[in-house]
Amino acid sequence: MKQITSIQNPYIKQLVQLQEKAKARKQSGTFLIEGQREIMLANKGGYGIETVLFVPELITENEVTRLGGRNATYIEISREVYQKLAYRDTTEGVIAVAQSKTLSLESLELGKNPLVVVAEAPEKPGNIGALLRTADAAGVDAVIIANPKTDLYNPNIIRSSVGCLFTNAIATGTTAEVIAYLNSNNIAMYCATLQNANPYHVEDYTTPTALVVGTEATGLTQEWREAAKQNIIIPMQGEIDSMNVSVAAAILIFEAKRQRGF
Repeated sequence: MKQITSIQNPYIKQLVQLQEKAKARKQSGTFLIEGQREIMLANKGGYGIETVLFVPELITENEVTRLGGRNATYIEISREVYQKLAYRDTTEGVIAVAQSKTLSLESLELGKNPLVVVAEAPEKPGNIGALLRTADAAGVDAVIIANPKTDLYNPNIIRSSVGCLFTNAIATGTTAEVIAYLNSNNIAMYCATLQNANPYHVEDYTTPTALVVGTEATGLTQEWREAAKQNIIIPMQGEIDSMNVSVAAAILIFEAKRQRGF
């Protein structure tokens, strides 16, 4: 089995770029996954694992091969190399190189009565990760990111989603593309906004539904407000008129699931 002990190794330098640069991830079509649970979920989600790097003092070869499968390449690395590649403070001793997916709208496979969550232009990886965790917990049919501002294979999204990046059906597209996709699939759009909105809990989400949320700073663009079957609002009794996007999405998602007999 191949061993790498130097952080100056050219391959390790390539992996550092994957960890740090969205451009490198896009050009190579690969990204890094850190942690046993995350690698396991990526496998379950159909992501191809190319290489697994591990510290033999921290995780056994048998444990590693169960994570990566038969087709992966396995490389023993030193603790120094692992610390160079690792994004988190915790030390599990295993990192995988995985193949990214296109995340196209056309690749989504929806059932007869889908519940879809759409987030327009979210920027903070932590918010995206939290949204993906909620979507996984509620078992929504798909998460769509419109006008993405952040590479979804950003290591902070993987970390903050605790691997739920791999458990959700995810797609990206421009706002116009996403609206066209939802219309073509007869999915009604309920858009969270302050303008011309009904309280969220009075609407019926038991038919094909897309719950659409925007950023805290700017909200949804006019395109969404015009495309909506109904604009909706979460009534608030304090001094502020907005809340964290992942929290707002969670409130809407679980109301829809309640109506559907969660």
